[in-house]
Formats: sequence, C-alpha cells, structure tokens
Amino acid sequence: MRKLTLLLPVIAFAAFAAYQTKDDDRTWAIYKADAESTSYAPLTQINTANVHQLQPAWTFGLSDMKPGSRPANSECNPIIIDGVMYATSAKHLVYAVDAGTGKQLWSFDPFDGAEGGGVSRGVTYWENGDDKRILLTGGDVLFALNAHTGRPIPTFGKEGKVSMNVGLRDDPETISVIPTSPGIVYNDLLIMGAEVSELYGAQPGYIRAYNCVTGKLEWTFHTIPLPGEPGYETWPKDAYKYAGGVNDWAGMSLDIKRGIVFLALGSPSYDFYGADRKGDNLYGNSVVALDAATGKYIWHYQLVHHDLWDYDLPAPPNLVTVARAGKNVDAVAQVTKHGFVFVFNRETGEPLFPIEERKVPASRIPGEEASPTQPFPLKPKPFARQWMTEADLTHYSDAGRDSVLKKFRSMRYEGLFTPPDLKGTLMLPGSRGGAEWGGAAYDPSTSVLFVKSNDSPEIQSMKKVEEEKEARDQTVFEQGKSVYMTYCVACHGKDKNGDEPNYPSLIGLKNRMTREAALHKIKKGGGKMPAFASVVKGKEKGIIAFLYEREQNSGKVSKMETGQTKAGADKYLNLTAYGHFRDPDGNPALRPPWGTLNAINLTTGDYEWQIPLGNNERLRAKDAPETGQEGSAGPIVTAGGLIFISGTNDKKLRAIDKKTGKIVWETLLPGVANATACTYMHKGKQYVALSVGGTKENPSGSIMAFALP
Repeated sequence: MRKLTLLLPVIAFAAFAAYQTKDDDRTWAIYKADAESTSYAPLTQINTANVHQLQPAWTFGLSDMKPGSRPANSECNPIIIDGVMYATSAKHLVYAVDAGTGKQLWSFDPFDGAEGGGVSRGVTYWENGDDKRILLTGGDVLFALNAHTGRPIPTFGKEGKVSMNVGLRDDPETISVIPTSPGIVYNDLLIMGAEVSELYGAQPGYIRAYNCVTGKLEWTFHTIPLPGEPGYETWPKDAYKYAGGVNDWAGMSLDIKRGIVFLALGSPSYDFYGADRKGDNLYGNSVVALDAATGKYIWHYQLVHHDLWDYDLPAPPNLVTVARAGKNVDAVAQVTKHGFVFVFNRETGEPLFPIEERKVPASRIPGEEASPTQPFPLKPKPFARQWMTEADLTHYSDAGRDSVLKKFRSMRYEGLFTPPDLKGTLMLPGSRGGAEWGGAAYDPSTSVLFVKSNDSPEIQSMKKVEEEKEARDQTVFEQGKSVYMTYCVACHGKDKNGDEPNYPSLIGLKNRMTREAALHKIKKGGGKMPAFASVVKGKEKGIIAFLYEREQNSGKVSKMETGQTKAGADKYLNLTAYGHFRDPDGNPALRPPWGTLNAINLTTGDYEWQIPLGNNERLRAKDAPETGQEGSAGPIVTAGGLIFISGTNDKKLRAIDKKTGKIVWETLLPGVANATACTYMHKGKQYVALSVGGTKENPSGSIMAFALP
C-alpha cells in the first residue's frame, strides 16, 4: 500500500487567538515563526541596504551548568510574546527575558535541581483572555506555567504537570518518552509528538492532544495502526503489540483555517533492520494530515517504504502556496534527509509534481525484505548529493587517499537506498542530511523555499547480535564493556572519544557526572540518545564499572547479572550508525561542499541558486570556493530581503541576500549556534536573536540579540 485517502470532513472555521497571526508584536510567537512552520517574518526594518550595520544589542548568559561541564549544545528557537522572550536551555530550564534588554524576568527548572538535559528546541504559548500559559516538557513530563510568573498552574494535570508516559502502549512506570520539539496549539488543544528509542523494544510514537486548561488527554492517533485502522495491513499481524518508532520528533505544522495538523513522521524501530516489521510500515516516514480537533485521519503520503536508513522526516512540513494553471493552490512541502522536496495539495494529498516508484536494490541480510521500490519526485531535483564515485574521494595525503579508496571498494554501494549489508554499506546522503531538524524557510512573496543541506556519507556495518548466554567467568567490568561495544560504540567510539558536537566524549566522565546520574541518563535517554533501560537491566553494575573505569575488584558476573535476552527473531545492529566516512586523519572522505544552502522555486520546481554554507579554512584548497560545513540549524527569511542562518562549526551567523545567495553580513559568535534564529519587533526596533552553544568559559551558552544602531 502506497497511499490511503479518506474523504476530507467538513471542518467548521474555528476562531483562533491573535498570537497565531503575524501582529507586529507577535511576529515570532510560535516555534519556526508561525503555525505554518514558514520561518518567515514580514519585517523590513533590517534589510539588504542596512544589514551591514547590525551589531550586538544584548546577551543573556545562561547559568544552569557547573563550571567545567561539557559545553552545551543549542537547539532552542525562542518565541516572543508581547515583549517577553521565552527560551529553553540544553538542560530544559525555561527562561523568560525582556526582549529589548535581555534582563531575566523568571526561570523554571522542571527537574527541581536534579540532573536534566537532552535536546530542547523551545516552548509553546497558549492564552485565553488573561490566562496566559507556557507549555513545555522536561524529560517525560508536560508542564503548564503561568507566563507572567513562571510558576506551575496547579489545576493543570497534577500540580501543573502531566506524565507523557501515560497513554502509550506499555506500562508508564517502565518506559520514558522525551519530546525534543515543542507541540503546536489548536484552539484549546496542545498537539504533541515525542522522541522515543530507536532500538528494539521502542515505544510507538503516538500523536496526542492535551487540553491546555486541564492537561486531560483528548485524542490519540496511532502512528502504528491498531486492528481495523487504515494502514494496519502494511505491518505483520501483531506488530502493533511490539513495534516502535514512527514518531513526530521534529515538530508539526497547522492549517488553522481548515483545522488540519500536518505530521512529519520518523522511521520504525529498529532503524536499520526490519525482519520483524515486514511490509511498508505505515505511517513510518510519512506526511500525515489529521483533523486537528479530533485526531481523525484525512490523508497521508509515505516518502520512504520500510525504512532501513533512519531517513526520518527531519523537520515540520512547510505550508506553502503554489501557482498552478493560473490559480493558487495551498500546499504542503516536506524536505527529507535523503535530499528531496515533496509537494502535495494540502486538502487531498495529491502530489503537485510527478512522483515515480523506482526499483531499488534488494537486501542480502537473512530475514530482511527491503521494499522493491521507493518514491522519487521528478521535481524539484535533489538538493543533496545522492551518488558518489571514486573521483569524489578526497586526497589530503597519499596514505589517507589509499585508505578511503580501499574502504570505498570494500563496501556494498549501489547508490541511494542501498540496503544495510554484512559486507558494510556506503550511505549517501547519510542519516544527518540532506535536510536536518532546522528544516526549510518559505518566502510567500516569491514562493521560494530555502533549505540547508548536509552532504555527509556514512558507513553501515551490520552485525548479528547473538542471544546472550551465561558468562560467569566474565568480570562485571567485562560485561559492561560487552554492552558498550554492542550498543554504544557507534556513537561514542571504541575509545569513548565520541564525535563532537553530536556525540560527547565519555572520557573522564567520573569528573563530570555522578554514577547515579549517568545510570539515570542511560536508562531514560535524552536528546539523540535513546533510552537503554531494557538493554542494561540486570547489567547496571557492569556498564557503570566500564564507564567509570573500575576494572579492579569488579567481581564476577552472577547468574542474575547475565541479562538473558528475550527469545524471538534474529537481531542485527548497525555498529557504525551515525558515524562519518573519514580518512585515518579524521578528514571527510567526500570532496566538498559538505553543506549548502538552496533556493527552490516551488511554482516551477527549479533552483534559483545554491551556495556552499560554512567554511573549514584548514581543508579549503587555495583559490577554491568555501568548503561548506554540516549543520542542523535552519534558515529564516524576512520581507527585508534577507536570510539569516547559523549552525556551522565556523561559529558564524550569516545574513544572505535571498534573491542572489550573496552573503551580505556575518559575525563570529562565541560558540556554535546549532539553533535556528528568530526575528521580532520590540518598541519599534527589529531584533535578530538566537541561542548560542556553550564554551569552555561559559558551558551553559547564551542567547544573543542583534539590532541596528
């Protein structure tokens, strides 16, 4: 099954609050600017003629991390309501600051001083008369705060909080779901997605709507369908009882007038092997339209069938308008990790550009049944590279070239959608690109979509996980090492050095985190890290002994500590998931550019321009263009003719002429701002602000605002 469509119900036009429009004082009142996820602001005070005069207006230093901590990542997109900016830190603390001065008004710690952390991309605002609330998540708990005071509202849930573990498939005491992106408000409903584990045994990523006043769960959409629901037949009979993933972790968009919420759903779990989930696996990797008031299904389109590459839909769909046959058609545009833009009629789900189902390579791993075809849009052309040859390999040294060439020739590689293989598979684009969670920005005056792309190949190295047997001759330390080398090495490396900034080094962990806090993090997960509670059950002593280098006197493993795995289907793991393809010196194996910014006309499907974004001076050849760099932050676009974007490792915030792609202003930030910027008016002045990552001197990071003199 490729596509299901039900009749669009008649949806009464609902009244909506003023903050859902672009009033001058509320031009950035919602994550990514507005309910349509356009990342567009109709502001012109800062424009192409004067942007070169921009200068720092204020800086608000976050202070929730201890000195000496690992510098925090920044992914928050602040919102501004009536002169107050609301933002979150990497530890999920919420701050309200004066949008004109950066002076703190209040802060709230959802963990009440306990260890927090993970990815937090912002908060959601709701109001009804004088009742004004900030809705946010801290860990697996949903909070409602008084927007004026930052205090929990006691009539919301239980003393201001609601457990998001309740209402999923399994016992809420044994699971943990941790939303990373803010929800979206429709009337009195907060519609939420969630981050779930990407391993075997993950929870399903059901979409849920909570009452903004009471916290009551009002409706649930089963992203892994139950018996009798559309899409159930695309899974094995009992998959709804055990399959996981298919979650909206990146955010969603809302057509307020029509009352339709649009989801960007992720892949089923386990990401790289699906013998226990044969079929297309709806609604995995699908754009889904739901009635926002009831959660009822309207339409969907699946962009990757039976995903084996972790090609989650990485960003909220952009609600756009496209000219067709002399008429304007309201549409939804979805950017993807594998470098496509799919464009659909907003009401019916019909593609506005042709989409072909093309034959793709078959899997050779026992038990796996890859989809024989995948959808390819004919327009727009891919914004990320989807093919590489030996000529595309870098040559920084003879030894390095020989190494990457040997590796390239050793792997299975048949282009896009080459399935994971025991021989090792090259994957381009990798799971961190083309588009990432920052998504695209849409200019309604020109119908141009701006999207940042990453060109970063990965290597998939699959290995069968044997059923564990009693190992009484193992020490506890050796048991922990075995767990680490199976489940953790892909991200944190054999030497525990990690891959900054995405995957932190674990060397010297004992100097940064207590054993209790580390075990809590391992079990609960957070940010990019899934929950490993089921993996380490009975092996807690082992993994802590290994991480904290307590090899001596660690003792032997008892029968209770062997942690027998559940009998059943074979399991395979990708031991190098999310790792870069590099030469022995750590240089990229693929020739630059490694990151680009693209301008795509959605009326014609053609490109206006493409430029490299970011620069690695060390690796840039003499007289060559800038190298481009990876980055997850998305662009924003303004009526003043400008694009603002950060996110690259060169620590720059750039302003770009949206017509030409020319960089017209840039500034060096104190840290990497791996976050999408925002822009707003306050007392007649336009500001551009963004969350900036931590530094050695200030590990918590900061929020910086810029304005004209």
